[in-house]
Amino acid sequence: MRLDGMHHITMITGDAQRAIDFYAGLLGLRLVKQTVNFDAPEAYHLYFGDEHGTPGSILTWFEFRGAQPGRAGAGMVHTIELGVAGRTALDFWEQRLGEHGHACDRASRDSLKLADPDGLSLELVTADPRNPALNARHEAISDGNAIMGVEGARAYISRPLQTDAPLLTDTLGFTEADTGGGYLLEGHSRRFRWTYEPTGQHGLQGAGTVHHIAWHSADGDHLAWRERISSAGLAVTPVIDRDYFHSIYIRQPQGILFEIATTSPGFAIDEDPGHLGERLCLPTQHEHLRPRLERTLTPLHNPRATTTLTDQAGGR
Repeated sequence: MRLDGMHHITMITGDAQRAIDFYAGLLGLRLVKQTVNFDAPEAYHLYFGDEHGTPGSILTWFEFRGAQPGRAGAGMVHTIELGVAGRTALDFWEQRLGEHGHACDRASRDSLKLADPDGLSLELVTADPRNPALNARHEAISDGNAIMGVEGARAYISRPLQTDAPLLTDTLGFTEADTGGGYLLEGHSRRFRWTYEPTGQHGLQGAGTVHHIAWHSADGDHLAWRERISSAGLAVTPVIDRDYFHSIYIRQPQGILFEIATTSPGFAIDEDPGHLGERLCLPTQHEHLRPRLERTLTPLHNPRATTTLTDQAGGR
């Protein structure tokens, strides 16, 4: 039983349309689902990824409209690493970002650092050749230059790493990397780098910060992961149906919220695969709120659709 790398990472934004314009318009990811927060249905929850919303490609955002900027600190993910094919692709992204007036830093020949409009730290890096390419289509970005999936993430800690090692290595199956603070999650089809870096800075959740990171479980292993975590003496939630996958949650010793999510049923359960992200899809438990939400949610424009998302919902 192995986790198959990362499933998704969820952030907070203060402006859903601005996030769509950046991640789908500029970076070329596909907006694969436009829904709402399970716990706060008045807030959008947007999913971006490859053409199919494949685990390992998925980045999601809760929109808390007008949220003030946050600050990454101890117990928080601070940087997300996105894979590209190599230096030629990095050259392309340095030029594309510059042409669109978006600042970036080619700190080395092998990486490109930037921040999204909310201030979230991103780094484009050469993808692990063992990771299948998870590309989305974009008319201005060739397959050779496209973002190929999420390669890794870096988090801040304030306490010694030993407090986290049993959970990562003994329970979840990470292996310790050669570099200090580094771990590797090697799944059946994908690998993921997970790195801790010390800081004395106190974090503040807000726009531009990471809410949680989810690891990818095969459907048939999900209950076994819950049992393994519980047997290790850690508090773990019951299985929660998130419509597109099933989830369990744990708070790891450094304070970071971990989720373990299944593959199925996937994002095509309520939309045609060719039209993902083109209409407002509500969680089953909130479908009765559709009339109110369609009146109150700010209409969004999907770069791959011809009309606003809420206009397309059920032909409305």
